[in-house]
Amino acid sequence: MLKFLLQGLTRPPLTEAPPAPEDAELAALAARLQAAARRRLGRSLSIREVDAGSCNACELEIHALNNAYYDVERFGLRFVASPRHADVLLVTGPVTNNMRQALERTYNATPNPKWVVAVGDCAIDGGCFAGSAVVEGGVSKIIPVDIHIPGCPPPPLETLKGLLTLLEQM
Repeated sequence: MLKFLLQGLTRPPLTEAPPAPEDAELAALAARLQAAARRRLGRSLSIREVDAGSCNACELEIHALNNAYYDVERFGLRFVASPRHADVLLVTGPVTNNMRQALERTYNATPNPKWVVAVGDCAIDGGCFAGSAVVEGGVSKIIPVDIHIPGCPPPPLETLKGLLTLLEQM
C-alpha cells in the first residue's frame, strides 16, 4: 500500500496541457463589449441569469464566463443577484410549468429599459424537452425576447458575441 501511495505522490500529473488561448479574438471582443456598454448605458451591463428549467449545461457555460480565462467583469459585464438591479435577463432552458410564474415575476421586477436573451436551443423553442407535458415551450412564449443565442449549449464566446449584438442593437 505504501508503494502505491509513494507512486501517486511522485509521478507527474496525468492531465493534458490546456489549449492555447484565443487571446486576440477574446481581447478584441472584450474591447468592443466594454465600449458598447459604456456608450449605450454609461456604465457596466448588469445581467441576471434565470434557469427556467434546463439540464444545466447552459448554466455551466455561463458560469465559465466568470472564470479566470474569460473574466467578464473586466469587460464591463457583471452578474447580479436581484432582477431589480439587472439590465439584461439571460434565460436558459425551456420554461416549465413550475417556472412560468417565477420567470414572469422576474421579468416584471426588472426595471425598464430591459432586454431578454434566450440562451440555448431549449430556451429558443423547447429543444429536446419540447412537447413534454411539463414544458410550456421556449422563453418567447412567456416573455418578449430580444436576442436568441443558439447552441446546445452555446460556448461562452458565443454568449459574449450575443451580448455584444444586443448592445449594438440598443
